[in-house]
Amino acid sequence: MSTAMPFATDATLLSEVTAAVKTAGVTLRDRYTPHARGVSLDEVVAEIHANDDAVLDVLREPLLRSRPGSQWAEDELAGGALPPGEWWIVDPAEGNINHVHGMEDWAVTATLVRDNLPVLTVVHLPLTGDTYTAVAGGGAHLNDRPLKVSAKTDLGAALTGTGQARPGEDERTFRRIGDSVTAMLINGLVVRVSVPATMQLIHVAAGRTDAFWQFSDVRSGLVAGALLVSEAGGTVTDLAGEPWSTAGRDFLAAAPGIHTAALKVLAPIA
Repeated sequence: MSTAMPFATDATLLSEVTAAVKTAGVTLRDRYTPHARGVSLDEVVAEIHANDDAVLDVLREPLLRSRPGSQWAEDELAGGALPPGEWWIVDPAEGNINHVHGMEDWAVTATLVRDNLPVLTVVHLPLTGDTYTAVAGGGAHLNDRPLKVSAKTDLGAALTGTGQARPGEDERTFRRIGDSVTAMLINGLVVRVSVPATMQLIHVAAGRTDAFWQFSDVRSGLVAGALLVSEAGGTVTDLAGEPWSTAGRDFLAAAPGIHTAALKVLAPIA
């Protein structure tokens, strides 16, 4: 995916990005409560925005400074291709809805995307201290331990997952999610439906689960996991079976031994 020189440069950058993301993680951890915050929709949304703003205040400048000439993708719920060049795609509170409801599935993520392909990522879980990292061509790691996807070859034995990408998706997308869960329950073993995508994708990269798919192009929830899974030996495509990039409309990341079977189940629904 990368030539030797970009890999060397990205690998050197990784420690700086990791430090910035961990520092931002302290801010998000300090805002965490084990109980839900907000009752009305307006109150919940205000808590979500407050989390985002607090983390971005400490994360944006260090990332842009670490890579002169890089640009910032502002809308974390946006999808589709970016203009050429290097972009930071950041989710300051990936799983923000979980955070404000007192649950533990949330993280801080930062991914450097070059010409619409992720080349470096850091996913930090402030409550556990775990940090998932990957550099294109350099493998994926949990802390200092290499990650490897599942060795399963039977979809019937597979633990898979999907979820909603953003609030207010159109009804057609919701129906495809429901239809895909039914189809995978018939053909697989167990389906997890949860948010956020990154928290499911780290499990695919670590071989704990076997596949994740999504009927949406929200970049911030996919770029980190896409690189982690591919660098851990997984297969990452759209639901037409073509290599995935931020231009893709849908997404499938799976252990190579079940990818074809999962695609066969999901492609007709997409």
